[in-house]
Amino acid sequence: MSVEQVFCNSKGNIMAPSELTRAFKRVLKAANLPDIRFHDLRHSHATMLLKENVPSKVVSERLGHSKIQVTLDTYSHVTDSIEGIAVDSLNGLLE
Repeated sequence: MSVEQVFCNSKGNIMAPSELTRAFKRVLKAANLPDIRFHDLRHSHATMLLKENVPSKVVSERLGHSKIQVTLDTYSHVTDSIEGIAVDSLNGLLE
């Protein structure tokens, strides 16, 4: 699914990617937020889900990755950082 298929402007017309980018930049500026790319929201979404222990398969499906390995390779830094949580959980179960 592309951006054009998801977002409509105030008149109900399909937004061009450049129109979406301009609108997003205006919202960031008005909210006094850092300047980021719209695509960065996708990475934030995936990272937050993984940190909340949502199964990688579910995250992969939400992102539309054809294979879970794409998700695991892309977000390995997140899964590595939560490895300790898995170890602690297992230790808790075995105690």
